[in-house]
Amino acid sequence: MFTPSVNTVDQRAAVTEEIHRGDNSASKARYGLDRMTASGDASDIDLDDVKDGDTKDTEAGSTSDSTEVAGDDMSVTPDSTNSLFQRLHPIGWAAAILAVLAVISTIAGLDLLIGRMPWWLWALILGTIAVSTAPQLLHRLRIFIEKVSTGTGYVAFVLAWLVFFIQVFNVVTRYSNDWFDADILFGQTVSMAWMGFGLLFLLGANYGVKAAVNPRVDFWWAEWSNKRKAWLDFIMHTVFFFPFLVLGLRVLLPYAKISLGFRPFANDGMGEWPSGWRVWETWEQSVNAGELPVGPIQAFLLVGFVLWAAQVFAEMIKTGFVIAGRDDLADIAGADAPLRVE
Repeated sequence: MFTPSVNTVDQRAAVTEEIHRGDNSASKARYGLDRMTASGDASDIDLDDVKDGDTKDTEAGSTSDSTEVAGDDMSVTPDSTNSLFQRLHPIGWAAAILAVLAVISTIAGLDLLIGRMPWWLWALILGTIAVSTAPQLLHRLRIFIEKVSTGTGYVAFVLAWLVFFIQVFNVVTRYSNDWFDADILFGQTVSMAWMGFGLLFLLGANYGVKAAVNPRVDFWWAEWSNKRKAWLDFIMHTVFFFPFLVLGLRVLLPYAKISLGFRPFANDGMGEWPSGWRVWETWEQSVNAGELPVGPIQAFLLVGFVLWAAQVFAEMIKTGFVIAGRDDLADIAGADAPLRVE
């Protein structure tokens, strides 16, 4: 069936008048009229379609046109950041840069954080570069680390109550020393309390990183986009936070061994562990009377730093995915900006 086209000035004015009167069916064709007016050619819009409100073709054309425009925009201005990290996760680039700097420092003879690194640090760097080419593997690694952090956070919660009850017991026995050997019992309970508090911190630090409890200017931070937040966190974790933890691991490794009885100058300077199964007899003892050995808690400093560094590594994986445009692997939760009170 032939339908006359809107190709005269009077017909165009009639349609415009219907739209201005608030006619619903005509208002549905506003998009088509706008296109007609902008192009100066109305031969592709039928008068019956405009008056009857038949906008299916128009809406379909709108969708296809917008898709074409979006596609053109994407092809003209691609996201250079996404293409840069398409094959190698940002954490892989950071590890590669660190490897280059470590080689230069070692050749120059600099005994710094990245100079003369032990074998396990080289293995960590090369392993990071290798897994950064497999996004799914990095994703599963991050999930595993966060599960460990959640578990240690629960243990820290239990330790908080344990320290509380130990201190309550300490207070009670302090005022009831007629029935207890106050000197020995007081020293042991105080030792257990501070050891428990130390374990609480060492097992809860990684959970704190996972829960993002670090202080920020929230009303300013929350307004940023996810990618902008990710860039800041990734840079801060990579440049400042993670190197500090790696330095702590390098310092604490020999310290933990000595605390557990390792003798570094024995066996002609090669060092050796104590023989026999009564290893607790070689643990470092407290200088205070009646307190518990301090060797285990000192050695656990190394474990706490390992857990802490692992969670920071997981945060670097997460923020790196956001930078690379892979929000589906980052599990970023939206947060509203808190109310600002002045």
